[in-house]
Amino acid sequence: MSVAIIINPISGGARPETAAARAALAVRVIERHGDRPEIFVTERSGHARELARAAVARGMRLVIAWGGDGTINEVASVLAFGDVPLGIVPSGSGNGLATELAISRQPERAIAEALAAESRPIDVGELEGRLFVNIAGIGIDAHIAAQFNAGGNPRRGFAGYVRVTGRALTTYVARRYRIVTSAGQVDARALTVTIANAPQWGNGAQIAPGARVDDGLVDLVVIEEQSRFRTVCQLPRLFNGTVARIRGCTMSRVRQATIECDEPMIFHVDGEPVQGGTTLRARVHPGALRVAAHPQG
Repeated sequence: MSVAIIINPISGGARPETAAARAALAVRVIERHGDRPEIFVTERSGHARELARAAVARGMRLVIAWGGDGTINEVASVLAFGDVPLGIVPSGSGNGLATELAISRQPERAIAEALAAESRPIDVGELEGRLFVNIAGIGIDAHIAAQFNAGGNPRRGFAGYVRVTGRALTTYVARRYRIVTSAGQVDARALTVTIANAPQWGNGAQIAPGARVDDGLVDLVVIEEQSRFRTVCQLPRLFNGTVARIRGCTMSRVRQATIECDEPMIFHVDGEPVQGGTTLRARVHPGALRVAAHPQG
């Protein structure tokens, strides 16, 4: 059987020349398992999506995304609602979904385990027509994503993300939102409105500690701005699982939500920024994606 692996050569701040080494490792592991490898290397944003479509059309039994959250999102968006499962080799700045699925950070092991795993379904979120598998959001996290992905950002990887985040914490201005769910309407001047399929943005920062990828729901997390000083002081709660104790934080589990603002909103899906309008609609698609990852526990 044939297995496709789509490699982002610069994910995690790597140099483009690492693509050859990554490809060679993938070929070795896949052939050792008895499958026939087909290797693809991305060249630009959106390319992973095109390569995934081609892989599905060629009849691959499994498509593995080797890259960060953006690469995984592009491949997953193509595989959603289909029968071909997604494998993951995490090598990005966050790796939130891979962490939740207990996927190894060691590429050789991640590939081997994806090849051997029985696929299982997970939910897929949608925000204004864009699918996501980990987290989507509006507010400071979308602002950070836009700055991090901007062409003028000189640094990638975790260090670059920390740099952009630090700057945003001093300059970002919270906006007022109207959030409508089946439970009613909430008006809030929020630092972030997060729609979480999985618990964390990445690197241990848990914005929705109770979120599960297979419960048929997404976690809606709203953090109202009290003061920037208090916000900064509360940041450690993102890393010890107590974000719900931040003053002004509300959490709910929903199947759909509508977010409105008086000005057009930038939002992100799995860390990829998108310019939206003054109304954004979110919903969940239960069990819409199959992943080649062993169940936890």
